Amino acid sequence: MESAKQSTTHNLQVAAVVSFYMGAALVMVFVNKVVMNSSPELPLLFLLNQLVLAVIFLHASAFISSKVEIPQLDLKTAKKMAPVTLVNVIGLVFNILCLRGVEASFFQIARGLVLPLTIAVSSIQTHIVPSRRVLLAAGVVTLGFVLGVAPHTFATIQWRSAPNGLAILYGVLSSLFIAVHAVLIKVSLPHAHNSTIQLAYWQNLGSALFLAPFILMQGEVGVLRELISSDAWDGSVFVWGSFVTGLFGFLLCVAGLLSIKVTSPITHMFSSAARSVIQTLLGVWLFNDLFTSNRALSILIIALGTMYYTWVKSTESAQPRPAVAPRDPVDLEKAESALAKHASDSAGESSHAEK
Repeated sequence: MESAKQSTTHNLQVAAVVSFYMGAALVMVFVNKVVMNSSPELPLLFLLNQLVLAVIFLHASAFISSKVEIPQLDLKTAKKMAPVTLVNVIGLVFNILCLRGVEASFFQIARGLVLPLTIAVSSIQTHIVPSRRVLLAAGVVTLGFVLGVAPHTFATIQWRSAPNGLAILYGVLSSLFIAVHAVLIKVSLPHAHNSTIQLAYWQNLGSALFLAPFILMQGEVGVLRELISSDAWDGSVFVWGSFVTGLFGFLLCVAGLLSIKVTSPITHMFSSAARSVIQTLLGVWLFNDLFTSNRALSILIIALGTMYYTWVKSTESAQPRPAVAPRDPVDLEKAESALAKHASDSAGESSHAEK
């Protein structure tokens, strides 16, 4: 009786965490898209607002709860954090530029190469050749990406021409930097005392400092002044959008930690696949995105390839390990966790790396 009660409680916890995680991630994507539609000239300033707000929310959380530890800032640690922070902010910039240039329902496809690139980067870093089943999963996901962006035409199916090539390039570069970031996280966590909260703080603060000069160089401050003086610009969308994405991005940090504790990688990947479908349908409903056969098939293939990869990694990790085991390649969960490390994740999808 007691075990049944505990099982029910655990199932409720899993359902609550997964539901919140999916909801927060979807809010992030669509609010980001609304702001980019409203203020496409201010992508870097919008991103900076999210980063600064994430730092503020972390400080507020530390004031309320002793479980949130703000790291001691010192130059020695900052230098060690510089590589992962730089990769983080570059990935975020490409991420927001990709989202600005594609429809919300296409965003998952544009960034569909996260898994194959993560496997490739991890293999280079560990000098370990992935298994055939892992390579098969990467091939399936790559096929889904190519299918989604290729401008084919068939008589029986209405295929859509590929979106702006530059936006797709931003998506590929975003996926690449997510993959590199996933590997760098493993190296950087010890410098943050193996605390994902401290790592998130370092990355948000460092990313804001890296980003600020480029905002001035891009002239976005001057653009903001012009928009403020214009009656046609609705500044409230930009302000509230910055606040909402900053808050929900911070909450995703917490949700990521909870997700690791109460769910399994399989659960996480199934929820990610479900979120992709929901995101596509909401994009069609909210933004009148075009829903075509190749787009639906592309998302389906990417989701199936990702879930197959997760199953393969789960079965491989369950097998007995040799006495001296080589380092495992970074799995997709860690890859996705890379993007959530910044509480201002423009994609709004990911979870923290494990402590």
